[in-house]
Amino acid sequence: MRKLIGFAILLACLVVPFGAYVRLSDAGLGCPDWPGCYGQLSPHHAADTIQQVAVAHPDGPVSLPKAWKEMLHRYLAASLGLVILLTAVLAWSQRRERLPASLLLGGVVLQGLLGMWTVTLLLKPAIVSLHLIGGMSLAAGLLWFGLRRPAVEVPHAVTGLAWLLVLAVLLQIALGGWVSSNYAALACQGFPTCNGAWLPPAMRFEHAFHLWRELGMAPDGTPLDSANLIAIHWLHRAGAALVSVLVWTLVLRGWRQAALRPSLLLLLGAWLLQVVLGIANVLLQLPLPLAVAHNAGALLLLSATVLLAAQCRWRALPALPKLSVRLHHGLADKRSLQ
Repeated sequence: MRKLIGFAILLACLVVPFGAYVRLSDAGLGCPDWPGCYGQLSPHHAADTIQQVAVAHPDGPVSLPKAWKEMLHRYLAASLGLVILLTAVLAWSQRRERLPASLLLGGVVLQGLLGMWTVTLLLKPAIVSLHLIGGMSLAAGLLWFGLRRPAVEVPHAVTGLAWLLVLAVLLQIALGGWVSSNYAALACQGFPTCNGAWLPPAMRFEHAFHLWRELGMAPDGTPLDSANLIAIHWLHRAGAALVSVLVWTLVLRGWRQAALRPSLLLLLGAWLLQVVLGIANVLLQLPLPLAVAHNAGALLLLSATVLLAAQCRWRALPALPKLSVRLHHGLADKRSLQ
């Protein structure tokens, strides 16, 4: 089981950034059907059809290289699903680790459905963002399953902060997915201000976060304007500031626990890398390698946060046992007086 989980972790760490590469290189509809490519097993078998579509629509999303990118992502994702299925079968046959293995199996099935809907619903931003969150969560769950560390008793505040940070990072990844799926990554120019202002006057939140709509369109069918895209990007930056505050608060509160320091250092390193990549993407106008690296950095940050939170265990309150002992002695004294 450990070997299978290790292989699944390797596959997940390939699938998630490669999925970002497929999307960012505009290859998400390289094969506009599912699970095959124009009804064929591979782009090689559908090469004639792909060539005809590419000639008819030279500026469209279909070409042979894009089709191979899309299908390679599907092959890797299918391999990950198979490995997780084998892990679940082994867990149930050996009667151990059944719950985490079953949760991972359910997660990869849901992720497969989201991958299908991403294509068949033509890259709806809500589905694309959910697909990103699902992939990140699945990879983080695999890392937790395979790399769990002994629990450390820590104060309640530290444990609460750790799980609050997990939630904040997931929300930030969702905002990042919303930025990417709406092509708002360059809506804010410059750093740390957005288009020369901390609160851009042109920013407008109306329609910016309406969930169920077509790509690039408002709910009423009109195109999203630049003010909506600025609002999407600006909120992602605000979320990054909140995550940064939580990271440093957790590090400062948890540093007294010597057993947590390696995990805290990993968290700090992942946070610093992600901040640098985010700033570089804005200043360098979103080069593809940096954009994919930013996605991988988000996976690293979420994994570091989940591993840290799973390592924290609430410290038992010392006052409760003492109180019960005092009550016991008080009742004994009362009986002796009677």
